[in-house]
Amino acid sequence: MISDKNIDSGKAFDWGFTSAQYAKYRNIYPQELYDRLCALGVGADATSWLDLGTGTGILPLNLYNMNADIYGADISDAQIEFAKKSAEERGLNINFLVSPAESTGFSENSFDIITAAQCFSYFDREVMKSEVSRMLKPHGKLIKIYMDWSLEDSIAKNSVSLVKEHNSLWDAGKNIYDDIYDDLFDNRRTEFFDCDIPFTRESWHGRMCACRGTLASMNEEQFQKWNSEHIRMLRNYPEAFTVKHRLFITWFEL
Repeated sequence: MISDKNIDSGKAFDWGFTSAQYAKYRNIYPQELYDRLCALGVGADATSWLDLGTGTGILPLNLYNMNADIYGADISDAQIEFAKKSAEERGLNINFLVSPAESTGFSENSFDIITAAQCFSYFDREVMKSEVSRMLKPHGKLIKIYMDWSLEDSIAKNSVSLVKEHNSLWDAGKNIYDDIYDDLFDNRRTEFFDCDIPFTRESWHGRMCACRGTLASMNEEQFQKWNSEHIRMLRNYPEAFTVKHRLFITWFEL
């Protein structure tokens, strides 16, 4: 369990509870993201890459290169088990380990690239400033990725509102947005783009199950009430639709 007074007013959450839904329904990044990450050198030949807060391994699994040394670290045993299983099923040689981002045990100058998607605000920021700088090779890059739905989209707005009816402490992304433009690193660059992500009623419901405000932090009674109400709400929408998202990429180079 994770509890941070700066996130959801300190309400505890555990990403491990969402592992099955996370693996199935949160592999939704658009191809444009992967193209931009490749242009930044992620997973390039003869490089070493560490994905912090890897969860179920979405980035390493989608940007796998057999000619790169790829590692994924996450604090959740359950999520790493899903990541390992997915890599094994696909015959991919990715090194997944259970570890807090702040103390992975890797030596100095270990990586050309370190990525962190949807997770950097959960880390101890001051520790990570020195830890990332320690683990990166000269001219190495830290790349932070964050994608969130737009509340101008009616489906996203109504889904978020329904979660908050049952879990009023959920910040719904506020803390991660605050982190995007942080001042931890000099010479950082940020770019963003909008994209329409396709969903069905089932996959959007699964996506919402895999967010911090539902399975990760609700008790059983809260979740069951929200679950049935959200399924009922989605009957007002077409079977297939898109949800507008904005995707941020922030990076700095040593």
